[in-house]
Formats: sequence, C-alpha cells, structure tokens
Amino acid sequence: MSNYLTNNEASGRATAKSRRKLWLASGVAGLTGVISLAAVGVAGSAGAVGLNWNTAQVSKDGDQRGDEGRDWDKDKDKDRDKDKDKDHERGKEVPCDTDKLIQAIVYANNKHGGVLELAKGCTYNLTRNDYQGNGLPVITERITLKGEHTTISREATADYFRILNVGSGGHLTIKGLTIKGGQTLERYNGVEPAAVWAAYSDSEALAAQVKAGTPLAQALTARQANPKASLKAAPKVTAKATPGVVTPLVEYPEDTDGAGILVQPGGTAEILESEVVLNQSGGNGGGVANFGTTKIWHSTVTRNTAFFFGGGVFNAGLLKVEESKIKDNTAIIGGGGISNGAAEIFRDDVDGGTVELKKAEITDNETLGFGGGYLDIEGNTTAYETKFVSNTAVLAGGGLAAADSQLNLHHVTVEKNSTAGVGGGVAIAFDSVATFEKSSIKDNTAGFFGGGLFNAGSVTTLRDSEVVGNRAIGPIGVGGGVFNIFGQVNLSKTNVAHNFSTFEPGGVFSFFGDVNVDDKSAITANRPTNCLAIPGGTIDNCFA
Repeated sequence: MSNYLTNNEASGRATAKSRRKLWLASGVAGLTGVISLAAVGVAGSAGAVGLNWNTAQVSKDGDQRGDEGRDWDKDKDKDRDKDKDKDHERGKEVPCDTDKLIQAIVYANNKHGGVLELAKGCTYNLTRNDYQGNGLPVITERITLKGEHTTISREATADYFRILNVGSGGHLTIKGLTIKGGQTLERYNGVEPAAVWAAYSDSEALAAQVKAGTPLAQALTARQANPKASLKAAPKVTAKATPGVVTPLVEYPEDTDGAGILVQPGGTAEILESEVVLNQSGGNGGGVANFGTTKIWHSTVTRNTAFFFGGGVFNAGLLKVEESKIKDNTAIIGGGGISNGAAEIFRDDVDGGTVELKKAEITDNETLGFGGGYLDIEGNTTAYETKFVSNTAVLAGGGLAAADSQLNLHHVTVEKNSTAGVGGGVAIAFDSVATFEKSSIKDNTAGFFGGGLFNAGSVTTLRDSEVVGNRAIGPIGVGGGVFNIFGQVNLSKTNVAHNFSTFEPGGVFSFFGDVNVDDKSAITANRPTNCLAIPGGTIDNCFA
C-alpha cells in the first residue's frame, strides 16, 4: 500500500489489512533467475510551466433596454450556450505543439472537461514533467484526446516520468493515439524472482531433493502432514478498530506504477483504438496501471516492461480488455502480459481487482517469475474467447498463474506456453477456484511438473474441454497433462490425451488429492502411461 496521492488529495487513510500468503508447492530447482536492477538516482526536473488561458468578458446592457432588451439577452444567451455545446462536441483543435497540448489540458481541467482534437500524424514530444512526475497535467475532469496516427511520447533523454495520470474523479478517453516511452525507475539495488518465490513456496527445496535422487513420492510424503507448514508467510496484520475510522478496501499506487498511463482510485480511463508501447515502470504496470476503472478496446499494449508485476497491464481495480492485443511485454517478477494483483516484495501485497477479458489475445509475453501471460493474486477474472499463446515464465504458469483467486474461463485457448518450472500452460495455487469451459490447454511445455495444468491446494474444473499434446520434459518431468497435489481436479466431458512426460505418468498425476473423471471423459494415449495416483491420491475412471 502506498502513500502516493494526487495533488490536494487528503491522506489520513487506514492501511492495516489482513493477508493470506499461500503459494505453489511446485517443483522448481536451481532457477535463480537473478536480475540486478542498478540503483538509479532520478534527477529532479523543473515543473511544467503554468499556462493560463484568458477568456474575454462580455458585458451585458439588457437592463438599459428594459424588458424587451432583457428578453433579447436571454435569447442571445441561449444561442451562445448552443454554440458552446457545438464547440464542445466538435472539440478544440490542438496544433502540433507540446506546450499547446499542456495548455489545452490545463484549460479543460479548469473548464469542466472537453474534447481535444490532436494534430494528425503529429508526435507531441514531452521533455519535462510537473512536480508529480507526469509528463502531462493530471486529468481531473472528463477529457477526450482524439488523434489520427498521433503520438504522445517522452523524449528519450529526458528525466524519468510517466505520460498520463488520471486522478480521482477524472475521466480520460484516448482514441487513435500512441502512448510511448514513459519511464519510472525504482531505487532498489536489486530484485531476485526466485527469492520472491521462496517467500511463498518451498518448491526449490522439493525439486532439489528429487534431483538429488530422493523418490518423488518420498519427498512429497515428507510434506503430507502439513503441506503449508514450510511456507514463509508474513505474519498477518489485524486491523484495530478505531472509533470513527473505516479501513478502506481500496488499493493505492506507488509513485513508480504505470509508466504509460496511471489510473488512480476513483479515476476512469478508456483506451480506444490506440497503442501503448515501449513504456517502462520501476514498479507495477509497464504500460498501464489501473487502480480505478479502465477499458481497453480495439487497442494494443506491446513491448512494455515492469520491474515487478504487470509488464503490459497491472490491475487493482475494475479492468475490461476487449478485442485487444497484449503482446511482447515483460515483467521481472510476475504477470508478463497482465497482472491482477501483486505479491509482497518491498511493500505490502496488492489485492487483485476484477478483470473481464473478451476476445483478447495475450501472446508472447514473458517473466522471470510466475504467470508469463497472465497472473491473478487474490482477484477475480472472467475470460471469454480469449487466447493465451506463446507466453513464457521461468518459475511457474507459462500461460496463466493464480493464487487465492477466482477464475472463470469460457472458450479460451491456452496454447504453446512454456515454463522451466511447473504448469507449462496453467498453474493454479492454494485456495483458488478455477473453471475452464469449452476450452483447450494444448501443446504447452514444463520443465518439471504439469505440462498442461499444475493444480496445488485448489479446485480446478474442466468442462467440455481438452488437455492435449502437453509435455513435462525436464530431468524429473512428471504429469505431462495434469499434475495435482493437495487439491481437486474435476474432468467433465473432457479429454486428456497425447500428453508426454519424462517419467510416468504422461497423462494425470495425483498426490493427496482427487481427480474426478466422469463417464463422458477420457484419459487416453498418453506416454509413458495414462495415470498414477500415489498414496493419498485418487483418479477415477482411468487405466494406467
């Protein structure tokens, strides 16, 4: 939780909250994935020049002309109001001049919003930032920025700052724009994804045992009595009741979140037919960080980077992504494409919000941590007709990863994703509930466990779906199709077929958990065998 505020916004909010720190008990060993982020001193810069617009004052003389004159003035005022409405609707043209753009936004903020028509084919090159670290004034009213092949970009050699910031009560719509080159840098000396992972899971120790020659069943049995005991969860903080004070449920951004566009709590953004590209966040949300309400429609978020979570997009509010592409983004710790929530690193964890994906494409994203394409931590995600393709994670969940979350996925494709660790396609962690309906988990690859699906301490249901052609190909690869540990997997009208792993089973593995298979499902043609349930695990309707 941050103390970062908009200008003139009161602080005084309570920050105590309770957290559950439950993570994957997976099989990743020797994956340090070390990234050193040099401490970078961010030089201060001159604030944006205050630009004021003067409006002509029109004097009225109706009183000198009696009632008739006053009636005439009323009619004239009505005509003037109509003209103002038409001007507002048409929008104010902004020439290809950065200072004029800043001036126009200041004016719109002071005059209850407006539509700004930006110059076609123009690049508004930002070279300075205001005292809040933004290239453009904070949006506090309903403002629309419309362009055609128009770019708003931070000058490459300028001081570090984000491009756009939507404050509480602000409503920004951008259409036909490219938002490019925003950059915010964190001052921490270094961050190691494996160390973040170790705070939530003993997976490296487990995998190290197996690689050293301990049978998998024996290594797992050692965790049988209390599978969560070894997790290094931070102590829970209990909020103390204070008379007259309400502990807010809202998450707040840090000052390095959202290098391209930051939407603060109470703010709204609509990104329409636009591109968010080549932005780099020193915190969460390389391209976009949403703590309010954001819609991304017919747009592309690409080649952005976050030092922590959400290379393309970070969410802790309400987010809708429709018919858009989230591709080629990178996050160091998790959620290469989109991260709904964040685990604790140097700050409190951030609860995920609510995300709806519709006809979205989340492709070719990567992370050194978990959730190559998509990551959900303590949030709620619904997806329709969405593709998670060719994403990569070093530790877990090449396509998707989730912990303590609710996922409802309909007609989705999870295909050709990979991880050196567990869950090539999907990694579902403790206390999550995930449902796949009429979906495909296909041709994904894991280095250790669960080429298609890794399920730990969670309930995952696949209905009218398929888990096909996945592989667990590492030196201790097990469960090419499904790897279930301390959890429950339900297969209804679902086929698990043609999956492969180094060691048996190639199809479905279960340890101290249940895999329920109905009569209309089939586990067939997996190599070297179809199923293996070691003591404490069950798999219905499956022949080895």
